[in-house]
Amino acid sequence: MTETTASAPDRNTRQAPVLPLLALTTGVVLPQMVVTLALETDEARTAAAAAEAATGGDRLLLLVPKVDGRYARVGTVARIENAGELPNGVRALVLRGLHRAVVGAGVVGTGAGLWVEAEPVVEGEPTDRARELAREYRATVAVIAEKLRAGRLTEALQGVVDPGALADTAGWWPDLAVERRVELLETLDVEARLEKVVAWARDALEELEVTERIRTEVADGMEKTQREFLLRRQLEAIRKELGEGGDGEDVVAEYRTKIAEAGLPEAIRDAATREVDRLERTSEQSPEHGWIRTYLDTLLEVPWATRTEDRLDVVAARGVLDADHTGLDDVKDRIVEFLAVRKLRAERGLDEARADADAGARRGAGAILALVGPPGVGKTSLGESVARALDRKFVRVALGGVHDEAEIRGHRRTYVGARPGRIVRALTEAGSMNPVVLLDEVDKLGADWRGDPSSALLEVLDPAQNHTFRDHYLEVDLDLSEVLFLATANVLDTVPGPLLDRMEVIRLDGYTEEEKVVIAREHLFARQRERNGLADGEVTIDDDALRAIVTDYTREAGVRNLERELGKVLRKVAARIASGTVAPPVALDADETRSLLGRAKFFNEVADRTGAPGVATGLAVTGTGGDVLFIEATAMDGDAGLTLTGQLGDVMKESAQIALSYVQSHAPELAVDPDAARRRFHLHVPAGAVPKDGPSAGVTMTTALVSLLTGRPVRADVGMTGEVTLQGRVLPIGGVKQKVLAAQRAGLTTVILPARNGPDLEDVPEVVRAQMTFHLVDDVADVLRLALDASPARTVAA
Repeated sequence: MTETTASAPDRNTRQAPVLPLLALTTGVVLPQMVVTLALETDEARTAAAAAEAATGGDRLLLLVPKVDGRYARVGTVARIENAGELPNGVRALVLRGLHRAVVGAGVVGTGAGLWVEAEPVVEGEPTDRARELAREYRATVAVIAEKLRAGRLTEALQGVVDPGALADTAGWWPDLAVERRVELLETLDVEARLEKVVAWARDALEELEVTERIRTEVADGMEKTQREFLLRRQLEAIRKELGEGGDGEDVVAEYRTKIAEAGLPEAIRDAATREVDRLERTSEQSPEHGWIRTYLDTLLEVPWATRTEDRLDVVAARGVLDADHTGLDDVKDRIVEFLAVRKLRAERGLDEARADADAGARRGAGAILALVGPPGVGKTSLGESVARALDRKFVRVALGGVHDEAEIRGHRRTYVGARPGRIVRALTEAGSMNPVVLLDEVDKLGADWRGDPSSALLEVLDPAQNHTFRDHYLEVDLDLSEVLFLATANVLDTVPGPLLDRMEVIRLDGYTEEEKVVIAREHLFARQRERNGLADGEVTIDDDALRAIVTDYTREAGVRNLERELGKVLRKVAARIASGTVAPPVALDADETRSLLGRAKFFNEVADRTGAPGVATGLAVTGTGGDVLFIEATAMDGDAGLTLTGQLGDVMKESAQIALSYVQSHAPELAVDPDAARRRFHLHVPAGAVPKDGPSAGVTMTTALVSLLTGRPVRADVGMTGEVTLQGRVLPIGGVKQKVLAAQRAGLTTVILPARNGPDLEDVPEVVRAQMTFHLVDDVADVLRLALDASPARTVAA
């Protein structure tokens, strides 16, 4: 079509009707159809055409399909029955198709919409041939409906008498392509139109017949397979009577022998025997034969009757733990307590006296300990030491990123590739029913549409239930009450409450500087020396050099980076020895170590950061341990308010609002100009790429604001933590030990804590408490008195 520019035409001045054109890009509307059309296109002419048709007296428009950028030569004249908006706000029209119309050769006029001539197509009286084709089409559709068991197909045709209208009903077929719908619309001759739809219906019927024939052949094949199976079983029975056993009998006999010699519990033996009986009745050609054999192999691999004897020498066990790990007295004490209880129960015959009781209560052995702390403090290696101390087998189960419940409970045997869960596989790997199982990274479990692994662990870690743990693959009860479960996690926030309730939490908050030096000397140095190919005596390192690595090149709760830096030093020494630059033995002191490692990575930046008013030093706990957190405040002209940056969470944002409200409401008491306190403030927590949240920054934010407004800098040796209320009360927080250790690493000597956290200082190592001064406060005014210098450097005016 070509367009000419003109105003909207008068419909009554044309011989052929002139109608607004509405292009259809996703479907075809045939006569007698009633459709709802959503006007989702952004084309202005489409909306205009619909609007102009809706306001016209006869409410008519021409619907023309547009396929591959080409307009059809025939459209459908339709009347707008209704117009409105859908729930999503899109405008929609209810249209009724009336009759076909041939689109004119050119555009008659363009107003806001596109107007074209629409020559109506008049269908004459149907011929005998057309009536015959209509009867054939109706009969073919009836057969299709019978095969599909869809009676609605024939019901839809009952009220249609006109042959042309009957052919148009093919447009409702959901499987009919858009191109065929356009072809149906453009076929003006009724006979030709009926021949097309009859041919299409025949093709559809042929496809259904082919599908039905294939289905019948498959069913016949299954009957043949069943008949062959029956004959094969009869043949096997004849061979058995003749004493001519085959490989199948040998396999069954082998499994029966294994079951008899395995010493299985009665319930397990019965389950295995039932599966062997099924195997005997199953053909070797059947897929189920392989599935049963795999199940039996897996079942017999579980060490049902194998247990290791615990080493009940409490002193020797403590010696093993002390030799492997420095510090961690809480964990060691708990393991020693576990051993002591086992020893007393065994010596006094309490287990035998309660032999008729529940397995979990009888043994009381299924302890579940959760080791929680930052990376590098030795949680995983501690599990190996516990196993050595008890003389048990050790298995590590990595749970980080696991999001499928079947990884814990196993897959149902109905699935292809099914296998038992990680708990059963751990027992098989250990070769014992009472190993030490380390559930590593339990805080990093995921959950999606495949289930929630943390919920599946509830039964595993519940001492009252895990003596009857049931794996979905094995479908038999496993007694896990004798397993010593150790779980590790960096943080507890992501561990679900019900799962955490099953575990006894032991925190590993990190090491002091002196403990790190001892760990490096007693454990890390020898390991890294061996890894770098150096013999004993070829290189030595003194404590000052180790202390230099700890203070200048690492700042962490654990010792992972310390070991890396130590390995870096020894690699450089190995390179010099291998090249002949130096001859062993090599003695490393602090200066030599610094020259090998290069410039220091860490230094005390607190004094530099807090030199100006408006900067306070807070203490926080992250996934990698305690850390020092600087909070900066500044004021500017503009509307009163607060801007926060540094990727803060909702809790820290609320703390900032509370801090500002407190300062503004107590301005006279804080010696702050009330007008200055009503300016616009900006609070920033550096390291904006790291998300931060937690209820312990309130006092630090308040101190930063008061320091800015009074011009009094914060003391460079002071770190603080605590939450503040609108009345100025200081609330208690968690992670005191980790925060104090972080303060020591940063060179702080004074720490301000909430008064209710006073008892938590008992967890801080005594050597650290002796080096630092602690102030316990319950009002933010005391925090300001202790943290701010007496004389202001400058003041902030309104």
